[in-house]
Amino acid sequence: MISKETIEKVFDLARVEEVIGDFVQLKRAGSNLKGLSPFVNEKSPSFMVSPVKQIWKDFSSGKGGNAVTFLMEHEHYTYPEAIRYLATKYNIEIEETVETDEDKEKANEKESMYLVSEFARDYFHKTLLKTDEGQAIGLSYFKERGFTTATIEKFQLGYSPDSWDALTKEALGKGYQLEFLEKTGLTIVKAEEEKSFDRFKGRVMFPIQSMSGRVLGFGGRILTNDKKAAKYLNSPESEIYHKSKVLYGIYHAKQAIAKLDNCYLVEGYTDVIQFNQSGIENVVASSGTALTADQIRLVSRLTSNMTVLFDGDAAGLRASLRGIDLILEAGMNVKVCTFPDGEDPDSFAKSHSFEELKAYLQDNAKDFIQFKASLLIKEANNDPIKKAEMIRDMVNSISKIADRIKREIYIQECSRIMDISEEVLYNTLAQIGKKELAEASKKFTEEKKAFEVLKNNDELVPSKIDIQYELEQKIIEILLLYGNQVVDFEESFMLENDKGELEEIKEINTRKVSEKIYLALQVDEVELTNPIFKNIYDDLIQYHNQNELFEIDKYLSQVQAEIAEKITDILMLEERDALHKWETKQIVVKPKEENIAQYVNETLLTLRWFLVHKIIEDTKKSVSSNSAEDNSELLTNIKDYLGLTKLIAKNLGRVLARF
Repeated sequence: MISKETIEKVFDLARVEEVIGDFVQLKRAGSNLKGLSPFVNEKSPSFMVSPVKQIWKDFSSGKGGNAVTFLMEHEHYTYPEAIRYLATKYNIEIEETVETDEDKEKANEKESMYLVSEFARDYFHKTLLKTDEGQAIGLSYFKERGFTTATIEKFQLGYSPDSWDALTKEALGKGYQLEFLEKTGLTIVKAEEEKSFDRFKGRVMFPIQSMSGRVLGFGGRILTNDKKAAKYLNSPESEIYHKSKVLYGIYHAKQAIAKLDNCYLVEGYTDVIQFNQSGIENVVASSGTALTADQIRLVSRLTSNMTVLFDGDAAGLRASLRGIDLILEAGMNVKVCTFPDGEDPDSFAKSHSFEELKAYLQDNAKDFIQFKASLLIKEANNDPIKKAEMIRDMVNSISKIADRIKREIYIQECSRIMDISEEVLYNTLAQIGKKELAEASKKFTEEKKAFEVLKNNDELVPSKIDIQYELEQKIIEILLLYGNQVVDFEESFMLENDKGELEEIKEINTRKVSEKIYLALQVDEVELTNPIFKNIYDDLIQYHNQNELFEIDKYLSQVQAEIAEKITDILMLEERDALHKWETKQIVVKPKEENIAQYVNETLLTLRWFLVHKIIEDTKKSVSSNSAEDNSELLTNIKDYLGLTKLIAKNLGRVLARF
């Protein structure tokens, strides 16, 4: 594991504006920087970076955080991967924490396998471009496929010499161990014969990368007509390569998938590469294996939409539809697109321009239910028995969908296409055995009526503002922005004078803002009601008490991801004003820091007023429910509380309306 000291160094040196500036074009906006969202398509900037606070916020997608969370969101790194990326960027030496011998051995073994795989990638690539054999055989093949030099570089395509042990000899000569060459499957070792030879001899090579870009394994295509040898050969399963959990091209596709909110799924390496070269980058391949739940989960981290692309004359198309059910089961939306007879994604992309390819995909991508129906109708061929089986097959796919609204829409669509009643389809769903749909047929009429009422109701009821939520959020904001600052507060309290009357006394006290808030809430015996805010509040008070300095970026680095995200949202609320350019409309947005004491006092007094008002209303309800009893004490309490609200209003300097 990466040591705490290394992580602290990373947060000390990493500048959020520098890190994000490598991926997003930023322009100055006052003390902040702004740019177009890297997560959604937009024309007006909604992405804000605060160099002072060392955080960012994307108001379009709702994402936000620090430099590490940006890399996790944008590059889809894990937390350790993001830390390692920043350590490399800022030339920080990574220290590992003390681990058991077993942990160290396992970590070292995996790292050694990664290193030997990356060596092999470089060796194959260099052989392709720099040797006579590589150029004559491998490079000629890729050029025939229409791949440009830039594309070959991007995907680091290579060639393995048609020699029994060329790679193995080279690797051993460079100091790599035979143990790891064997474990990665690059070298096959015959212990009894004391021989070793290259697995991929005489093949063009396709490196298979993880989402973070590390080489996991290889795919190799043979170029001879040797009928005994497999056309395509993949690395065997290993500690770092599990083909059921990997998608070819995911490293190059991840940003485009997230930004375009769609992923194209193809079958082979060259399909992915040709699409990329044509300008369609949001594409991955299952590399000839049946689609798995783990592969789908990789894509679901980036988008909830997948379009499956099939060859025009794909064999076993019916069997391939099982993958669609898996995608639906994962809660994703699925479309299907087939190419004309004799065409596959590779050949079609090669022979068409970007605009033609893009238009074809848009015009021919069918919803899965339409595609499945058109395919199965051909098979049924007016046979009633086959048609019944076909309908059950379609309903079986619909049953994989967890979202009830989507299920209802697909049932309606299936009913329309197959000319069969929705009630029958719901009964079929129940027969399939889905628990949540066991009573779907009985509830169908009521749900449909309720759906129609909602659909026809054009009036939207405005949501009521949660005053207490807003005030508690303000308290957290103050603690984050100004909690460490020392300010003069005008404080008032009631004191009995010589005549026995209560008199308001005011005095100036110098306190830290965090101390002022803590004391005020303690006096009023107030606890924050929102569990997240209470968690943040308790942690912030403790942090301020234990630390002289408060640096937001350091604080964010040590809290849970959920808390860090909420804190970022709160901190960036005021930055949204800069995006509206109020100054160009002669509207002045007064900075809170101009009078922190007033802002703190107003927030605390308003919260006090709100809570007193709640007590008054609750007391009134008690009086109403106890009408037969003596309520004189309750009425006296109400009178006293009303007097307190007048005093709060006086201190605030304004008349307060009831909440």
